[in-house]
Amino acid sequence: MSGHSKWSSIKHQKGVTDARRGQLFTKLTREIIVAAREGGGDPDVNARLRLAIQKARDNSMPSDNIERAIKKGSGTLEGTALEEMVLEGYGVNGAAILVKALSDNRNRTVQDVRHMFTRHGGSLGESGCVAWLFDSMGLIMIKTSGLDTEELALEAIDAGADDVKVEGAFVEIYTKSNELEMVRKALEEKDVPIDSAELSLVPKTLLELDDRAALQTLRLLDKLEELDDVQQVSSNVDFPDSVLERFQSEART
Repeated sequence: MSGHSKWSSIKHQKGVTDARRGQLFTKLTREIIVAAREGGGDPDVNARLRLAIQKARDNSMPSDNIERAIKKGSGTLEGTALEEMVLEGYGVNGAAILVKALSDNRNRTVQDVRHMFTRHGGSLGESGCVAWLFDSMGLIMIKTSGLDTEELALEAIDAGADDVKVEGAFVEIYTKSNELEMVRKALEEKDVPIDSAELSLVPKTLLELDDRAALQTLRLLDKLEELDDVQQVSSNVDFPDSVLERFQSEART
């Protein structure tokens, strides 16, 4: 793999506060609803729904919430009409940023995302302007605490992973999109504790910025993630450790 983003590990290290857990459950619910709507309510034959359910369980979402979301998506219960959206733009110094959203009001979502880009020195672009810079891959996150990371890397490669990276307190395992479930299952059978597993947009190459621009980009990514309609944010920036530490220090204050 020619490059990877540190944003997923940054989000995990930052953690989900109690105040934002309700927002997280809303986003997980929306993904389950859309997955069930598109492929049916049976996770045995709907891979996207299986992945959405597993992600919800990884984040300790109650089973009743999951079942209710499935019923809304499959039409058993009345639910809100949601539209899938991909918005693309640039941060400072040309940083590529791709935003995936699920919205019941497209105009509102575009306006909110555009405002956040502008506020942080970026700009919303046309469809296709940065998507070509990313590949869709599976990403499995595992906490390094108490684990032999070298042994874990070998087990992941044996299970079919394409690449393994150690980022701070987490091991990032990258797979082909259609092999994410297979690799996760193989690792779970070896009693490897999975923290999360999801499809992620991974940059083909990385962009290096000076510390000021990198920190400004991190702040933009974080604010985009906080928008209710935004499901996932990806960037091609390679953030220096010094910038990560400063950003995480800001998040704790």
